[in-house]
Amino acid sequence: MKAFRLDELEAERAANEGAYLQFLRERNMSVGLYALNAGEHDPQKPHNQDEVYFVVSGRAQITVGMETTQVARGSVVYVPAGVAHKFHHISEDLRVLVVFSPPES
Repeated sequence: MKAFRLDELEAERAANEGAYLQFLRERNMSVGLYALNAGEHDPQKPHNQDEVYFVVSGRAQITVGMETTQVARGSVVYVPAGVAHKFHHISEDLRVLVVFSPPES
């Protein structure tokens, strides 16, 4: 078993001064914590993997392809591989668990 605490992951991510911390990598998936602060720009480009976002905290909008929706704590968003997507209009610091399948390369 592997178990993680969100506060410890956030501290590790912040200590590494990056927006993304991959904390689990297995044969069929990887999982990370993504952080964007209020007003920040999301620099993501489309990925070669399917993704699932689970919003842990914060408020923003996300556009996936041509569709836009509001997200907040508890929101879950699926993004198919190769589809352009961005968080924007981030009104509260955003913390998101990201699951990639297959694992992010």
